[in-house]
Amino acid sequence: MYQAEALWINFDSHYPCAVKVAAGKVNAVSGKSWSNELRRSPQDYIVSSEQPWLDGFNVAEGLIRQFVAMPLGDGYTAEEQITGESEHGGLQIVVYPMKAEVYAKYFERQTKDDFFFEDVQCCMDVSANMGLAPGGLMRQEIYEDEYGIDAWDTENSSRCFVHLVNSLQFHAITGRQPPHEPPTAREYTEAGLPWFEYYSDAKAVAGSGVLAKMKGIAAKMAEKEGKPLVDNDPLTPANIKQISTKGVVREGEF
Repeated sequence: MYQAEALWINFDSHYPCAVKVAAGKVNAVSGKSWSNELRRSPQDYIVSSEQPWLDGFNVAEGLIRQFVAMPLGDGYTAEEQITGESEHGGLQIVVYPMKAEVYAKYFERQTKDDFFFEDVQCCMDVSANMGLAPGGLMRQEIYEDEYGIDAWDTENSSRCFVHLVNSLQFHAITGRQPPHEPPTAREYTEAGLPWFEYYSDAKAVAGSGVLAKMKGIAAKMAEKEGKPLVDNDPLTPANIKQISTKGVVREGEF
């Protein structure tokens, strides 16, 4: 990833799962330190299939701050702002499947026996010297788990530690030139490309008070270097596509 490049995580699963996401071992939903266990109060995970994507850190109900790649050691990342350390970087993910009997109750189509979950940790042999910092504010709701924490099979999980590398490291690892730099938000908008807004009648979780205290990279750069962030002008998207779960009927008990 290039410095100040944003990322989002898309969830596409045919079987419901509870997914925990952390950046530099700071939970992106609750702001708490990393742990493998699911926690309900406050909820520190999202439910795939119910949550279509995650754009950033949960700073308030209905608002996130974008995941933005920044070098470790300069004080920008969530890890450094919350813990004061620059040890881990990267992105941590652990996934728990729904219990077979709960799936049968709600969906009645197939059971967990049709799926295989393996506890795996994947990594690269490269120094993890990039992390995720809080970027601009965006509207996004992180939905409450309507199934309850006991619906998830915590005896089976799959874990992944994603290391973020910059363009120089990408070339050293792959031997290929890195992809071109991403367009700015203004270039994207001026090209007429769509922005997406997701609507659901599901209840949203509250924002994390810990994450809300973080400074976005624009404010942090102004504080540290006395200059504004490049290509950070406000804009109003014109081509907005609305995505909704309205009209989708899910099997259940009768």
